[in-house]
Amino acid sequence: MSDYGHALWFGSFITPVADRPQRPVELALTSERAGLDLVSFQDHPYRSAFQDTWTLMSYVAARTERIRIGGNVLNLPLRPPAVLARAAASLDRLSGGRVELGIGAGAFWDGIVAMGGRRLEPGQAVQALEEAVGVLRGLWATEESGPVRIEGEFYTVNGAKRGPAPAHRIPIRIGAYKPRMLRLTGRIADGWLPSLGFLPEGPASLAAMNERIDEAASAAGREPAAVSRLLNVSGRFTSGSGGGLLEGRSDDWAEQIADIALQYGVSGFILASDEPGDLDLFGREVAPRARELVRDERGA
Repeated sequence: MSDYGHALWFGSFITPVADRPQRPVELALTSERAGLDLVSFQDHPYRSAFQDTWTLMSYVAARTERIRIGGNVLNLPLRPPAVLARAAASLDRLSGGRVELGIGAGAFWDGIVAMGGRRLEPGQAVQALEEAVGVLRGLWATEESGPVRIEGEFYTVNGAKRGPAPAHRIPIRIGAYKPRMLRLTGRIADGWLPSLGFLPEGPASLAAMNERIDEAASAAGREPAAVSRLLNVSGRFTSGSGGGLLEGRSDDWAEQIADIALQYGVSGFILASDEPGDLDLFGREVAPRARELVRDERGA
């Protein structure tokens, strides 16, 4: 059991299609109306079929009122962290503190190189991500005196002025699967953001991965619960019990999500779907029932 005691929250994971540019915006509005807490978008700048994710996030922030907005996950090799820090802080201030960051070390390196990025080996990509987190937090730390100076192998900031400060402490969550990235997540991240479809043994994979994060957090002098656990999920709603994981009625989904939360400490569940009906069911029916089940079990 790895229940970290966090309150459950729910979000959507929307494809930033370019051929129907208002479609992801409409789905973001559906997400907000359904009561979801977060709307997020994948970030693949090398794909011409997609809109630019940061531009879309900014547009969605202006069209919505309550829901939080994030990249899932932002492509760090093509988004220099010093510029990303300014962009995130600015959008956070404009949106009233609704920006969250999910970042990844990079994948699809052929596409990254085609866009002018540098191809990195796995170990280099992990180090670059760690340096980037230092840059982000350094530029946001307006309470500290003096400019930011970071001499990294991949990112160097030589006397940059701090600020603007974001409207709230923007959480940095890392998309991680392999041991070194999991240890990095435990050491420095605010949260962990994997996708259920990439876990080789489904939810059962979370146990050993959580353990790596927890060990790294403890070794760094942090409480393991300081790292929130999120999960991108997908499935199918049916009129009867489907029998499979996240396949069936809303009550079936809620029971399975509550079980994952209590067994593996996941507190954020983000539905990857471009179907308005699915997002509506997830926010209006699955989320409140799952929260109720977890509260009841914790209170027992």
